Amino acid sequence: MLRGLPGAGKSTLAKQLSEGGKYPVFSIDDYFTNEKGEYNFKFDENHKAYKACEQRTEEILKKSSLKVFIDNTFTLDWEMEPYFKLAKKYSYQLHVVTVENYHNTGNIHNVNGEQLQKMAEKYKVKLL
Repeated sequence: MLRGLPGAGKSTLAKQLSEGGKYPVFSIDDYFTNEKGEYNFKFDENHKAYKACEQRTEEILKKSSLKVFIDNTFTLDWEMEPYFKLAKKYSYQLHVVTVENYHNTGNIHNVNGEQLQKMAEKYKVKLL
């Protein structure tokens, strides 16, 4: 799982780690992205996006893919919990990688500074 604030580079890193698409990459953003690659976030459908990502992940875990990458902000523990359960259910080793925006680029979702600050305030990193 790759986690971090919008603009950190999670999706870019996931694509690189997938070795050119050899391994699947899933994201909550997939739900809001059309076939042309246009992103249209709808807050009232966010719960559907979370569920769709979980379902797609479980489908591929059932098929025993060697590696699976999931990228999302994962700022809250409850957002990660379903993936911990899926990893256990299908005997996968799960790693959580936090991606930070040291490259200082903006985010493609136009999340403003105030919203980013609110997300950062609730973001917890488990070091121990």
